[in-house]
Amino acid sequence: MKLPFLPAVLSAVALTLASCTTTYDLADYGVRPDSGENAAPLIKEAIRQIRTESGGRNIRIVLPAGRYDFHADGASQCEYYISNHDQPNPKSVGIVLEDMHNVTLEGNGAELVFHGRMLPVAVVDCSRCSLRNLSIDFANPHISQVRVVENDVEAGLITYEVAPWVEYEIRDSSFVAKGEGWEHVPSFGIAFEGDTRRVIYNSGDIGVGTRGVEEVAPRTIRAPWRNAALVEGTVVAFRGYGRPAPGVFLYRDTDTSLENVTVHYAEGMGLLAQVCDGITLDGFSVALRGDDDPRYFTTQADATHFSGCKGRIVSRGGLYEGMMDDAINVHGTYLRVSSREDDHTLTADYMHGQSYGFVWGHAGDEVQFIASRTMEIAGGRNVIASIEAVDAPVDKGVKRFRITFEQPLDEAIGRGGEAFGIENLEWTPEVLFADNVIRNNRARGALFSTPRRTVVEDNLFDHTSGTAILLCGDCNGWYETGACRDVTIRRNRFVNALTSMYQFTNAVISIYPEIPDLPGQKQYFHSGIVIEDNEFDTFDMPILYAKSVDGLVFRRNVVRQNSDYGQMHWNTHRFLFERVANDVIEGNDFRGGAGEYDVARE
Repeated sequence: MKLPFLPAVLSAVALTLASCTTTYDLADYGVRPDSGENAAPLIKEAIRQIRTESGGRNIRIVLPAGRYDFHADGASQCEYYISNHDQPNPKSVGIVLEDMHNVTLEGNGAELVFHGRMLPVAVVDCSRCSLRNLSIDFANPHISQVRVVENDVEAGLITYEVAPWVEYEIRDSSFVAKGEGWEHVPSFGIAFEGDTRRVIYNSGDIGVGTRGVEEVAPRTIRAPWRNAALVEGTVVAFRGYGRPAPGVFLYRDTDTSLENVTVHYAEGMGLLAQVCDGITLDGFSVALRGDDDPRYFTTQADATHFSGCKGRIVSRGGLYEGMMDDAINVHGTYLRVSSREDDHTLTADYMHGQSYGFVWGHAGDEVQFIASRTMEIAGGRNVIASIEAVDAPVDKGVKRFRITFEQPLDEAIGRGGEAFGIENLEWTPEVLFADNVIRNNRARGALFSTPRRTVVEDNLFDHTSGTAILLCGDCNGWYETGACRDVTIRRNRFVNALTSMYQFTNAVISIYPEIPDLPGQKQYFHSGIVIEDNEFDTFDMPILYAKSVDGLVFRRNVVRQNSDYGQMHWNTHRFLFERVANDVIEGNDFRGGAGEYDVARE
């Protein structure tokens, strides 16, 4: 049946929905831009009133353009356990949206500037919520930036200038970075080329000169510090180990979108989403403030991180630069089986010290069991009949669950001896990562660990320092699930990855599950991986490393060899495979260096 009037009907529906939206201007609640006053208590009270007044209608909360400053004093105090972060509680939160639905927070280009140690934005137990057109930053980041002005390698002394926004003091001959409610002596750092902002070749994480120092002029420090690579003009980001909170925290949300949101700095990740169903990032970035930004770094860890999510994750049109870890990491969390109560019931634990205290599963979720040493599936799939927290309430620090399953358990699971993990297959997402730029960051570019369809296309990976794309899986250390079954990597450009060595950095694309007993493995972990129509510009040899894969295609790719840096990687092969079956390498164009016949198998 033809419906020639359908566009008109849709337009009418859109207008009707728009007319049903109630707009709340935060200026009407005393929130003023560019005032310098603490916006945290004002916005907290405004959102409380709006929740009461809105009555469940579609609402639009508007921030007038300008700068808003947030301090911990008067902010919301929330107990959140956030995956892959430290767990200090309660957290001081700048903007909290909890149990709200059909809400758009419109920033109009607002700059949210935080002070001290805070979680800027939390969206929890919400549905169909959007954040639009705003940025997040800290006035005095917990990473301290310095510039080398003199390097006396023979004497083992480096003189450096401290960036003007950094607060510090020299105490007992130590450089003590400090801010509102925090201080530390940085222990290591990342060095950037002064002109390009790239991580210095073959440097990785370096020790820094913060002890036994003396101030030889205002904001100029001489330190016992020997590193010949730190030439005059090098910029070094001094770091600590803490990652207390991300810039944006999403938890138990449905259909969330972030549009034109930029995180310039966060002490943890830029965005952390856990146990969410459907997330769209459109023009979400973790980035500097343009080419003239005096800073060289952004976040303390990943730009975006998705833990135990489902539905569809879309990340497109973003810029990810200067962060201290990956642009994106998508995974679930293995629980480790701790005991067997009967043939249907197990207790199982969160294992990593930064990943616990939040919902792991629900009755009706399908699961599978993994033998930790071989990373093989043990027994058949099963379904959760009931799940309860044992040692603490869910959301309040739980580490152990008691889980009853619908079907009898495999005889080997939980009877002592071999270790087993439990993977929740319900909370695994489909992923589209497209049209993004990833550049000048530490460690890796993108990580994916989900059995559902994953497409990585039309991205630029430019000097990612370590591996550009990693497909992992680990039931022994990070306890991050799981096996990839359907991955397409196409039409991307990779420029000079592998300038430093980090974990899992075996090639530009590294398929590297942690398997302690690979010789004992009979199954394969990953499968269904296609890498096609990409461009690789590289100064070194390794392009693709794969371990425990059944079904791997590398075709119609262009590999161009350059001499931008010296070759230094331990892996001297274009392709290095360990337990790989049904692989196809065909139709590729190698311009310089070894070609597609350089395949080493171990």
